[in-house]
Formats: sequence, C-alpha cells, structure tokens
Amino acid sequence: MLNKREFYINGAWTSPEIANDLDVINPSNEEVCAVISLGGQVDTDKAVAAARAAFEPWMNTTKETRIALLEKLATIYEARRKEMGAAISLEMGAPIDMANGAQAGCGTEHLADAIHTLKNFNFDRMLGEHAPNDRILMEPIGVVGLITPWNWPLNQIALKVAPALAAGCTMVLKPSEIAPLSAYLFAEMMHEAGFPPGVFNMINGDGPGVGTQLSGHKDVDMISFTGSTRAGILISQNAANTIKRVALELGGKGANIIFADADENAVERGVRHCMNNTGQSCNAPTRMLVQREFYDNAVEIAAQVADTIKVGPSDKSGSHMGPVVSEVQYDKIQTMIEVGINEGARLVAGGLGRPEGMNRGYFIRPTVFADVNNDMRIAREEIFGPVLCILPFDSEEDAVQISNDTVYGLTDYVQTQDKAKAARVARKLRAGMVEMNGTFRGDHAPFGGYKQSGSGREGGVWGLDDFLEVKAVSGWGID
Repeated sequence: MLNKREFYINGAWTSPEIANDLDVINPSNEEVCAVISLGGQVDTDKAVAAARAAFEPWMNTTKETRIALLEKLATIYEARRKEMGAAISLEMGAPIDMANGAQAGCGTEHLADAIHTLKNFNFDRMLGEHAPNDRILMEPIGVVGLITPWNWPLNQIALKVAPALAAGCTMVLKPSEIAPLSAYLFAEMMHEAGFPPGVFNMINGDGPGVGTQLSGHKDVDMISFTGSTRAGILISQNAANTIKRVALELGGKGANIIFADADENAVERGVRHCMNNTGQSCNAPTRMLVQREFYDNAVEIAAQVADTIKVGPSDKSGSHMGPVVSEVQYDKIQTMIEVGINEGARLVAGGLGRPEGMNRGYFIRPTVFADVNNDMRIAREEIFGPVLCILPFDSEEDAVQISNDTVYGLTDYVQTQDKAKAARVARKLRAGMVEMNGTFRGDHAPFGGYKQSGSGREGGVWGLDDFLEVKAVSGWGID
C-alpha cells in the first residue's frame, strides 16, 4: 500500500498541518491501494502564500525560460510515461493498455501543445495601424487554483498546468481525492524539471474542504475547475465574493446524430465511443439520435456491439472495459439504469448488476436503451457510465431540436455522407464542439462548451488566453 500523505508546497514535500487520512480504493478489487491526507485551511493558506510569493519573479521570466522548463518537463514526462499509466490504471480503473495509451498520452499531447502555443504567442501587440502608439499587453492573471477530476486525471492536470505555466501564472493544484496518485507523480516530475519553488504547489483535499478554501481565497486570482455542473455552480457562487475569474469545464449529454445515409460503421463507432473509458467522459456521445428509416437496424447493431464488449480488471492487458471509479459512482449508475427501466425505455443490452461471473469490483454491464424520448431522466441527466440512449428522429430539423433540447452543450456528433447537410447541422447545434463522421478535432483545437457545460476554453491559444489579463496602453513610445 502506498503512503502519499504529503503535499508539495514551495518546492518541497510537506506534511499536513493536521493528519486527516483517506483511503484510495482500487476499483477493480475494492481494496485499499494507497493512503493520502486531506488538507485543511492552514495547508491551503501555505500553498497559496507560496504561489503568491513566487508570482512576480515567475511572471517576469522570459518566454525562452518558460519554454526551456516546459521542454525539460516534457522530456521527463516521456521517460516516466509508463509510471503514469500504471498510476492512472490503479487509481481510477482504466485498463492498463488504455492507461498507457490514451490516458497517459494526454500528458504528452498537452505539454507539446502548450510549448507550441507559447513559442508562437505574442504577449505585446500593436492595437492596429490606426493607433500606432497603442499597445495591447497580455499579462498573467496571477495565482490560480486548479481543481481537477478523477475520470481523465492527468489529462486535466496537464491541460491546466501547462498553459498556466506558459502564461506566467503560479498555481495550487487540488487533484481529485479519489484518484490522486497521478498528481503525485506529476508533482515529482515538476520538481525534477527544476521549476522555481512556489510556482507549482499541490495539496490534496475534497470539494467542501480545500476546493471551497481555494475558490473563496482572497489571494487566488482565478479558479479553473473541471467536474460536475453541480460542483461548478457551487464554486462560482463561492468565488463571486472575491470577483475572481472562474473557468469551468463541466458536464455533457452529447447527441450523436446518425442520418440514414451515414457510413456503415457509424453505429458501432458511436457505441464504442460512448463506452470508452467506461462511459466516464464528459464528451461521450450518450444520446444516439437515429433517423427513423434506419432506426430498427441501428438498435439491432448497437445491441450486438454492446454485447461484444468485454469487461475486466484494470491490470489486465487488452481492449476490454474496466470498472467505474468508485462505489458511489457504481450505485449512481445502477440507480439510473433502474430509472430507465421504470420510465419505459426498452433495454436491449446490459442492465442491472455486475457482468456475469463478477462479484467484486465496480464493474458495470455495457447498457443500451432504445425507444427513449428526450423527456426521460436517462436522456436528460448525465449518467457518467456505460449507458447509451437511442432516440428516433424524422427530419434534419427534428434532429437539431432534440439535440439542442438539453441544459448541456459540450460535444455533439454528426454522421452523414452529405457534406452540405453535415455543415448545416453543425452550425445549428448549440455545442462548443462538433465532430463529424468519426473525425477527431485537430491538434491545438479548443475544448469547452455552451450553457451548463461550462465557460472558457482549454487547449491551444484559447487555453493560454484563459490565464491572461488584457492591458491596453496608449502613448507607447518605443519599438
């Protein structure tokens, strides 16, 4: 069992002011795999004070200095990437091949993205030819609190830490207390890379504790949070008293619109995407909207695909689906499956209980509901598990209306071989991202959503902008 009770504050590993142990559970076998300590107000204040003291020197470093340190971090990360994959697999249940690949690979991608963006970013700009003596200066916002989730733990750490460093901010990271091991490893890498003390700090804690202390702290200038919409609302309310900037990446209920002229792999692709990471992704296409003339065929394909998905422990190599992260998550998903049955949706794959032959671990049966309508709870609430809802639609306008009839607006998907129709629908969807025909967004694209899916964007130049203030200066007299 791993002992991870210390925090990383001001360039050193530090014991908590008051011990408050919490067990980290391996979701594959429900056994304790590590022990952490939850921080308190004194720990939070120490971390914020360290970041505040480090801010002015770090803000005044050259772009070249930041690039060099980020490149060193990227080299260290790549050398230890398999360690990161093992930590993620243990803490949140991603099968080891996926953990080493997509999960740990996010760190590589986001560090490279931040370095590329920083190299090409101009912090001092002329306002325009009409005002040759006016300048726009892009300056770091200050001390930022970074609160990250358990479902893609390193993804969200790298997606926040790297651009914040590039912008010249200092920070306090509070990773998920459910999946904290990847954050410990990342803090070790930050230390090895040689970032100045206080630039990066990490403390463990839960939302009501350290999360609330950070979001309301007078010396924290910005909060960047990824998690549930419910928690995002509470953070925004708490942050309002200090008028700090709040960037939110929240929930989703993505619509995957499959027209009758979609390619032959569209349904299978949609099912597997929904079940990826055991359904624990905010951008999962959990509502499959199918044109009525293709609907019965699509339901049959979806059920067959779901039935072929194997489920197994996270330490086993293969392309199977792992457990969900915790008992709380398991119970929530089971409740929502029961809700779907009681609402009258037609269960065509999966259902209640663990997969056959499994009596421990937080394993869920890949589940598909057909004949769902958009008024059902399973179509409106984010289940955050391997549960797919299939809904019929009649026309292009009908598909858009159903897709947009949600409080969320993160990622929608369009499947059609008619390029003009795909473009029309993409323009009408009220979502921050639209992916068409299985084509993923390119490098340096922004990530974020509309409505209750959040505010702000992560990735590329947009992710760097989120950590910057804009200063307009007139009467500029130098070149």
